[in-house]
Amino acid sequence: MDLTKKLIALLALGLVFYLIERIMGARRRPGFFRPGMLTDAAYFFTIELFKQASRFLLIGPFILLVIGGVTTGEELKAQLYQGFGPVAAQPRWLQAIEIYLLVDFIDYWLHRLFHTGAWWPFHAVHHSSEHLDWLSAVRVHPVNEAVNKLAPAVPLLFLGFDPTVTAGVAGFLTFYAIFLHADVDWDFGPLRSVIATPVFHRWHHSKDPQAIDKNFAGLLPLWDILFGTYYMPRDRMPCDFGVPEKVPTGYFGQLWHPFVGWFKRKGPPAA
Repeated sequence: MDLTKKLIALLALGLVFYLIERIMGARRRPGFFRPGMLTDAAYFFTIELFKQASRFLLIGPFILLVIGGVTTGEELKAQLYQGFGPVAAQPRWLQAIEIYLLVDFIDYWLHRLFHTGAWWPFHAVHHSSEHLDWLSAVRVHPVNEAVNKLAPAVPLLFLGFDPTVTAGVAGFLTFYAIFLHADVDWDFGPLRSVIATPVFHRWHHSKDPQAIDKNFAGLLPLWDILFGTYYMPRDRMPCDFGVPEKVPTGYFGQLWHPFVGWFKRKGPPAA
């Protein structure tokens, strides 16, 4: 996507979320700019490069499909491949529902993984936003972005789903992920435990001790309810966002941040 299209996309999303956050959501944050906005804008204009790199890595799984006789290089080049087996024989609408469920389930566990051990520094970049709104959703480290895209896509390919259906589902999930970061206190009332909402996800970003490592789902809180990570108090709203550790505020500093620990010289072992 060229710079002009990215700028148009930024302006269009900015208008949509101005209506959501400032008009419908009645937010009245002073001024238009906020700390960290330029860093998030840098991610917005470069995230397409990361996505293209992730798509390049999918060449491997497609090669395996060709070797297995499922498709041909010519079919892939012509963009005519529509999956294989009983899964691809299903109606597209049914495939879409199944993809939503499978991807959300896989993403739940991926999200939990990124909150552990050596994975956390990559995800801490996303959590470093102290002023959460729609634009902060794109603050995602390239390694985090690549894993998020590849891990669900590979099993879907090998199960036989139609890639065109998968792409359509991915577009909706991307927009919904942006919406979940919106600066609004919306929990959808009686549906608060049925579908993920901005309040649900903003609790995930809160530094409140009770909210740490809660609400990992991107679409269905069902996974958090089943696996004991659901947190949605009714008497207060999430606040105080960010991470306890030090994460650089600048774009390039954040890209380098997860690797810093790899190069720290360790002292001699204790006698």
